[in-house]
Order: sequence, then C-alpha cells, then structure tokens
Amino acid sequence: MLCDEIIIRPSVASDEQAIASVLVEAFGRSSEAQLALSLINAPDKTISLVALCETRIVGHVLLTAITGPAKFVALAPLAVSPDFREMQIGSALVREAIARARKAGFDALFVLGDNFYYERFGFSSPLADPFEVGWQGQNFMALELREGCLEGLSGRLDYPQAFFSA
Repeated sequence: MLCDEIIIRPSVASDEQAIASVLVEAFGRSSEAQLALSLINAPDKTISLVALCETRIVGHVLLTAITGPAKFVALAPLAVSPDFREMQIGSALVREAIARARKAGFDALFVLGDNFYYERFGFSSPLADPFEVGWQGQNFMALELREGCLEGLSGRLDYPQAFFSA
C-alpha cells in the first residue's frame, strides 16, 4: 500500500474502534488493544496519536504518565497495520510522540522494546538501569527529554494498573 501523505494527529473518541483494529492486526492478539483503550480514557495522563493514510487509521502510539522520581512518561503500545509497515509510519509516530512529550513538560520517556529500533531515536538501556520496574532488562530503555535530567536519579517507576491487567 502507498500513501501520498501520512497525517499524524491526536486521537478522538470516534477513533477507538480503528485504533483497536490496528493494534489487533499488528500484534495478533487483543491485549494491547485492551491496554490502549483503557488508558486512552484517562486523557489527562495520556497522549494518544494516530497516523492516517487518506482517511484510514494505519498506526497508533500511546504515551502514559508514570510515577517516579521526576515527571516521566511511558511509550506503549506502538503499532502500525502490517500493510503499511516499511513506510516509516512507526518512526514518524515515535518522533511526534517524543516532540509532544517534550512540549507537555515530561522529563524522560521510557519504553520496553527492540533496542535496534528505539536506539535510533536516542533511547538507551543504561539510562533506564537505575529505575526499578517489573520488566527490568536490556530491552527497557529511557530517553531524556531534558538533557541530563536522569543524572543521579533512581527509584521505582509505577505504571498504571492497566499495564498489569491487559
């Protein structure tokens, strides 16, 4: 599939079914869709973005505030419909999510994912090492949204309950 133009915009309530469809298509199961939909409905703590090809939603990314020693946000889930992969839609969603997280005043962004993919945006596993989560390891990464903001910080990161029940 080809698109003349990909538009990224904040999601609206009427996008929820299309977001769920993209997530199920991308992951082959419904747990990520359930997670995203439960978190999207807490708009004061989330940034939900969709990517459109023409009028069709073909990608989604969600940022959710997490509790920690500074103003932190988690990136999860990120999904692109299989027919639209290889078009840099996921990269465009991640770049826009980073920009919006900075604009919203978050200090750092955390993600659990593929190192090869996320490191190109500046995410680093060693930056996340001082923080305690249930999924500690090399695929847990952080990105400073304000240079040096993680220096000397450590502690527990608390994700919303939806991350554990999806």
